[in-house]
Amino acid sequence: MKLSLIIAWLLSFPLSGHAQNVKNMKTNPTSETEIRNVIENYYLKGIYEGNTELLTKAFYKGALLFGDVDGVPYFKTAAQYIEGVGNRVSPERSGKEFKAEILSIDVINSIATAKLNVRMYDFNYYNFITFNNIDGKWLIINKTLTNIHP
Repeated sequence: MKLSLIIAWLLSFPLSGHAQNVKNMKTNPTSETEIRNVIENYYLKGIYEGNTELLTKAFYKGALLFGDVDGVPYFKTAAQYIEGVGNRVSPERSGKEFKAEILSIDVINSIATAKLNVRMYDFNYYNFITFNNIDGKWLIINKTLTNIHP
């Protein structure tokens, strides 16, 4: 009898523990618009023009970049990445194709992810970018990338 009461008592607690319920998480259409603005007007424009000032506005200073390019591991800090963009011939000046597309943006509370396809030079990059709303601004805190061959 005691065992039955203990089991009944234990089963009365929710099995989900303290995990946050996705239905209660808030997405904000304004946030998606703000993130799209950062991607289009700072990140992608900065890459295309080789404009390090724009890129600096898009990235959190401690952001990290990881991935692979043609199977070679890739790792840079935001500062290293931005410096590299500033020291190369920009896609704008090269005259080579530059095509970028935002494939998706997902926002939950103060975090977000974006998936992009960026074709530049002879590369076909897929970027997965993580954002955080820091002091009222959406900033890139992490970027992962890979190059896909057609």
